[in-house]
Amino acid sequence: MPAQLKRLIPMFIIFIGLFLLVRHFLVPESFGQYGHYRGNALLDNASVALVYADPEDCHACHSDMLEKLESEMHAGLSCLICHGPGREHTEDPTADNIIKESGRAFCGRCHDIHPSKSTDVVFQVDILTHHTEKNDCIECHNPHTLWEGME
Repeated sequence: MPAQLKRLIPMFIIFIGLFLLVRHFLVPESFGQYGHYRGNALLDNASVALVYADPEDCHACHSDMLEKLESEMHAGLSCLICHGPGREHTEDPTADNIIKESGRAFCGRCHDIHPSKSTDVVFQVDILTHHTEKNDCIECHNPHTLWEGME
């Protein structure tokens, strides 16, 4: 046997042994329980407190908004997209614990012109530069009834 192999084989054995030893201490016991995942991750995720409201919770108090939205372009969207998680608001319904953003940058997240967005699905305007001189989209558009009260 060549002298190099006499040195390399023990080095490989030591390296593989160290690797297995380190892996034993670093890989959680539940790893591989459900495929290539840590099984206890399900328990960890289930223990996290919910922060998102159910859309039905919104409709229970705001049925008038639901009726308006059913015939509008935003009909298929969840309230949470614009108003945030909302769990706190469903537990204590006050006006100061729900998000009501309306600036050009906020509406522009969906409606600003972007080549990757389909114009058949999302109405796009050059919202940040040429659409209007007003600062706030809701000065002209009600997000719940878009074309009502247009200037």
